[in-house]
Amino acid sequence: MGYVVRNNQDRNTELNDRINADLRMRAEMKSGMTDPDLVEDSDYVKDTAKTGRFGWVWIVLIVLAIISLISIAVI
Repeated sequence: MGYVVRNNQDRNTELNDRINADLRMRAEMKSGMTDPDLVEDSDYVKDTAKTGRFGWVWIVLIVLAIISLISIAVI
């Protein structure tokens, strides 16, 4: 006994093509409107500055603190 199957693939592919084209158009419109990382627009980044030339001092102080803690724990 066999089954009769209709081939609606042509109609489905046309509908899929229209849906994909619509989604692609919407994605292009949205991508042009927004900044992807949104960090540049944040208020908390507004008055910040990069680490100055004495940033290495903090690293030295942290290393010295770790060495001090280790020496206190060993003794």
